[in-house]
Amino acid sequence: RGLGFDAFDVAYYAKLFADELGRDPTDVELYDMSQSNSEHSRHWFFSGRQVVDGVEKPKSLFKLVKATLEAARTAAAEDGRPDVSVVAFEDNSSVIVGGPARVLAPLDAVSADEAGAGGAYGPGPLRETAKTLHALLTAETHNFPCAVAPFPGAETGAGGRLRDVQATGRGAFAVAGIAGYCVGNLGLPEHAIAGEEATSALPKPAHLATPASILRDASDGASDYGNKFGEPLVLGYCRSLGLADDGRGDRCEWLKPVMFSAGVGWLDARHCAKNPAEKGMLVAKVGGPAYRIGMGGGAASSRVQSGENAALDFDAVQRGDAQMLNRMNRVVRACAERGAANPIVSIHDQGCGGNGNVLKEIVETEGAAYDLGKFTVGDPTLSAVELWGAEYQESNAVLVKPDAKAFLEAVAARERCHVDFVGEVTGDGVVKVIDARDGPEVTVSELPLKLVLADMPKKVFRSETPSANTTPLHCGGLTARGAAKMVFGLPCVCSKRFLAHKVDRSVTGLVARQQCVGPFQLPLS
Repeated sequence: RGLGFDAFDVAYYAKLFADELGRDPTDVELYDMSQSNSEHSRHWFFSGRQVVDGVEKPKSLFKLVKATLEAARTAAAEDGRPDVSVVAFEDNSSVIVGGPARVLAPLDAVSADEAGAGGAYGPGPLRETAKTLHALLTAETHNFPCAVAPFPGAETGAGGRLRDVQATGRGAFAVAGIAGYCVGNLGLPEHAIAGEEATSALPKPAHLATPASILRDASDGASDYGNKFGEPLVLGYCRSLGLADDGRGDRCEWLKPVMFSAGVGWLDARHCAKNPAEKGMLVAKVGGPAYRIGMGGGAASSRVQSGENAALDFDAVQRGDAQMLNRMNRVVRACAERGAANPIVSIHDQGCGGNGNVLKEIVETEGAAYDLGKFTVGDPTLSAVELWGAEYQESNAVLVKPDAKAFLEAVAARERCHVDFVGEVTGDGVVKVIDARDGPEVTVSELPLKLVLADMPKKVFRSETPSANTTPLHCGGLTARGAAKMVFGLPCVCSKRFLAHKVDRSVTGLVARQQCVGPFQLPLS
């Protein structure tokens, strides 16, 4: 099944089950660990111990990145400036201080906000109200899926990033998107790019899309998703690179592309922090039904792509459903618009690892009991492994108090969005999953969170500083005009309209004025 365990993983989980739990792992638990704790999900390399040229570095790569925030805060304090960072390195997005704003919200939401508690819910007029709103930015890449299937890979990249916005704090709002692509040498028949001939005869993985098709189909996928969901795409970038020799005798090319998706949004200043899980709270899944889609994405994204894993790679690609995400977004919005009466205690988006990841994270460190029979499924033949581990789209996990159940069900029914109350917080620190769909109740997974999610040991990564063999630059008979023509023909320099301007930038009223004018649709307005 392409679990993707390395030697460290095998040793750790063998010791965990033999010494700590005293039993063999179930299939569900093995699959869960392989995806939820993959490199893709846990960022082992960035958070691990780095040994370079035999000397261990004092800080991990993550600590180096986070040090920039501490330096900025120190500088602000020394200059007498306020710290404007609200959320950083601890949620799905970064958030900075915004300010007061006048917004429109349904009358029942405004009344509930003013009362600080639940209240009437139903159709009604919009009312202008004052709120303090903070700005957010989130970004992610969706590289491996775009290499295998560019259109669905990019659309689910955009969808995953939109769910990151939704699941910031206790519910946030999307405003606009950004897309970027880094691919290998394009090899366009009608447009020769200088230097590409160096890699034209080199082999390429047969099951991966060509760089030119990735640019075309992936940008179609991201724009198509934004149009259907209702998010304008306002910026884009593109790079192509392929070197037969990087100076060390190694080929360097973006055969596995970078599909970059970013977005800006806003959220109520009172909703920036997720609240902790407490015993007795309910865990709900909001969004689309479960399908056998996106199996093994965590492991597939964490390994080098090769022809031997082609079948596993195709199984791991998700399928986007922008209409369902729009419905789910309206459910989240209806909750967040209630301000002080927002029923969402915590919200997490479902991504890599499927239910096995998101339903553990949302109840950390308290634990919960889940019943697979309570999930809405689009395919009744799903096994326990598939239902617990598939990355089906579009889905979020929401934590609420019991008295908010009726409200959430009413909102979901209005928006024609599934909501399944699949479990309850137990307070014992264990996530237990039962399955009684096809017979007597069976425990398919029972894992203590402190052993599989919290303070796991760091992996050690060893590397050597390479010595590059550089060669002098020879321009031959190149003229200034010829050089300028070559430079302006590069994708990183030429117009990006073919990437960013295929989307409807005024969808759902999120853009007050169309920014592109004239026959060439230049963003000058």
